[in-house]
Amino acid sequence: MLHINQLTQVLAALLTLLMQVNKIAIDLANNYNNRNRIARCMPGIIVNDSVIIEDAAEGSQIYNKGFYGYPRSGGGLELDLLEACYLVETGRLVVYEGSLVIGFSEIMRRAACVCDDFEIDYLVYRDLRQRGYIVKRGTSDFDFRVFPRGGTPTSSPTKFWVSAMTERSLFDIEKFLQDVERSEKTRKELLVAVVDEEGDITYYKASSVIPKGRFSSVRKEIESIEAFLFEDRVLVFEERAVQQLYDQEFYGKKIGNALQLSMIETAFLLEDNKIVLRSAKSGRKIGLNGLRKRAKKIQTDFDLRFKVYSDLRRKGLIVKTGFKYGSHFRVYDADPDKHHSKYLVHAVPTEYCVTWPEISRAVRLAHGVKKEILFGRISDCKVDYLKLKRVRP
Repeated sequence: MLHINQLTQVLAALLTLLMQVNKIAIDLANNYNNRNRIARCMPGIIVNDSVIIEDAAEGSQIYNKGFYGYPRSGGGLELDLLEACYLVETGRLVVYEGSLVIGFSEIMRRAACVCDDFEIDYLVYRDLRQRGYIVKRGTSDFDFRVFPRGGTPTSSPTKFWVSAMTERSLFDIEKFLQDVERSEKTRKELLVAVVDEEGDITYYKASSVIPKGRFSSVRKEIESIEAFLFEDRVLVFEERAVQQLYDQEFYGKKIGNALQLSMIETAFLLEDNKIVLRSAKSGRKIGLNGLRKRAKKIQTDFDLRFKVYSDLRRKGLIVKTGFKYGSHFRVYDADPDKHHSKYLVHAVPTEYCVTWPEISRAVRLAHGVKKEILFGRISDCKVDYLKLKRVRP
């Protein structure tokens, strides 16, 4: 019995010894691999907010294989911390401070001290690089300049200007319209990269649009028509009037032999003196101002919607309610009886500013029903239209 216990103890000691030897072997192998990896990487030296590759040949190799950084006049290459992080992560660069190796996490921490939202910029930069694009830092207006696949900064113009932000950032339509104007003047596409809290990125293409249709706002042959206001809608009963408004101009919706008009449609027809509106209860005549006053009690943003509706109608488009799609209007550029609506339009004030989840819902819904989402921003006496579309760059 004693011999068995002694044998068990010896075997246990041998097993422990073997495990220790195995751990030492693994550590030695890891150290060897790390030394080999470091030996294969380009060496760079961190200097303030940049990383310098001093050797001209090595700097040229990094630059020519991805156009990272900017060549120095005296030879070598200067990388910003964004580029340095990516090259360290992908095993192409090792960064030194003196004789000490500075790892990926330390570079990220230092970069965060000198660059707001550095981690957001890095996620977007990394994603675009992994998609095969050459990416350079942008100006004060945009975060990145992105070149077409196969293109280079020396042979191709910029394809995209990219703004990086988080899902908690505010969507400011005034700023976006200004950014779109600048990008379109230089014939660039503007992409917005929104990073969610899990690090996933959704790209939106932003552009300005002047929607146009093939219908005149009101046909000349439409004569003054009598209509009656009930609570929050208007009915037209005369057969000739129903035929003119519905069959020729696509106003309203038929209810039996009558035509039901929305208050916005009624206000538009009143503005053009094409209908005479009366109270269904008293028979008294109601003018445009009276209708608008009543409509604003029911719908506080009536004037805002009315301006966008009128602008779209005068651009030759057919405008219907967008309630079923979670927007203010659905808009047709062709016969609604033969074609689907092209746009979903949301009327917004001059200083419209919301969080990105609200914008994401609107864009996702429009995409799901194969329509384009437009935000009609009221500015002075005109309406500017911003189109947002989900894209995969």
